[in-house]
Amino acid sequence: MVSFVDQVRLFVRAGHGGNGCVSVRREKFKPLAGPDGGNGGDGGDIVLVADPQVTTLLSYHGRPHRSSENGQPGMGDNRSGATGEALELPVPVGTVVKDADGGELADLTEPGMRFVIAPGGQGGLGNAALSSQKRKAPGFALLGTPGFEGEVTLELKTIADVALVGFPSAGKSSLIAAMSAARPKIADYPFTTLHPNLGVVQAGDHRFTVADVPGLIEGASEGKGLGLEFLRHVERCSALLHVLDCATLEPGRDPISDLDVILAELAAYEVPEGQVPLLERPQLVALNKVDVPEARELAEFVRPELESRGYRVFEISTVSHEGLRPLGFALGEVVDRARADAAAQAAAAPRIVLRPKAVREVDFVVRPEGGSYGTFYRILGTKPERWVAQTDFQNDEAVGYLADRLARLGVEDELVRVGAVAGSTVVIGPGAGVVFDWEPTLTSTAELMTSPRGSDLRLDDNRRATRAERRSGYHERMDAKAEARAELDREREAGLWADEDDPNGGDDDDTRGAVDGDTR
Repeated sequence: MVSFVDQVRLFVRAGHGGNGCVSVRREKFKPLAGPDGGNGGDGGDIVLVADPQVTTLLSYHGRPHRSSENGQPGMGDNRSGATGEALELPVPVGTVVKDADGGELADLTEPGMRFVIAPGGQGGLGNAALSSQKRKAPGFALLGTPGFEGEVTLELKTIADVALVGFPSAGKSSLIAAMSAARPKIADYPFTTLHPNLGVVQAGDHRFTVADVPGLIEGASEGKGLGLEFLRHVERCSALLHVLDCATLEPGRDPISDLDVILAELAAYEVPEGQVPLLERPQLVALNKVDVPEARELAEFVRPELESRGYRVFEISTVSHEGLRPLGFALGEVVDRARADAAAQAAAAPRIVLRPKAVREVDFVVRPEGGSYGTFYRILGTKPERWVAQTDFQNDEAVGYLADRLARLGVEDELVRVGAVAGSTVVIGPGAGVVFDWEPTLTSTAELMTSPRGSDLRLDDNRRATRAERRSGYHERMDAKAEARAELDREREAGLWADEDDPNGGDDDDTRGAVDGDTR
């Protein structure tokens, strides 16, 4: 059964935003008393929290799919939808978050650090929030945007002050058990340690943590054994302790050759940019198992050569605890010195000053793309893509509102600049996106446009005329009719046409022409 996991793939889906509400307040004697549709609630975020009580990513190994709550839709009477509850995922301190392509997103090195790996969707605005002087009662609302959905990788890098490195069965687990309260699995076969173990060592006033890394063999940096998988746990350690087995029975092995192999593997391992290479960190050597007479003789024999290389060498025994106290004090001094250097570098770091950019960043990009069916124009940008996701394309008024927003942003001007014409295919968003035929705004006939595109027909001017206005209109119509009759009389007297019963009148054609209004 798996008991320790230090790397998992996590599939997350943040909550979607709730849709806005379309509602009109209805009261007695007020059939259209104004819009009162509420806004939709935002979707819940998914947040990683560095928790010192968590030591493994095992809980995400069996349940890699996590999702947060959706936002609720808005309601009438200006009631907004509830916001989706955020999902907090505790992870061990030292967890590195990477995206699907392997790029580092965050490094949670301090307890309590928080990082939003999946932001929730934005709730849509109701028609009450969309109302204005020109659009007093919108008949549409904005839709909620979807939350982030994708894959991230969580990678645990143990945070310890000292890392114990060495060949399998060199006695690293026994050493950490002897120096601390940790109780790792100990056995007499190689690769007993399958995952790093942490222990806290107290040596006088010195207090530090020690990590027991699984054994390294030749080729570990290339993937052999378990070394490459767990070498990342050495990255954060400020000092290295080489544990060399002086009582090994394997032919061709001795403490010097073991140390050379370990140094070669540590040199081949590439640490992240900005960190000190492993071989440039403080290193100490512990010659283990000196309780065996032959091992003590070998340790005394190789000690001068190790010291000539610049290492501080300690002869120890995890069985009799010989040499453990001096080793603990020496490690404590190294750790304190490393902590002081880190504090000094942090204090001397230049102060970061954030200044606003003088040049406004581009909100969108219009890119012509060609294919077997001709050229189309793709629009990429945070705002256009979000606006499209918020639009209900079944509502003509909502589509008109989207067109107005894109025009104000300058999308139409940019389309004209790159060569688009009326009827060109435009795609908003990556991939398939949203496809439509572009119909540019006719700014030259703007005086004929009495309202914005997508205006509400319910708000047309239906004002009832006053009595004086009706009387004036009636008199105007009566005067027009009297004038028309007088004109006909004048034409008849001039002989242009005559009545059918007039014996001196004209022919039938003239009569029909006069009836039809012909004044030939």
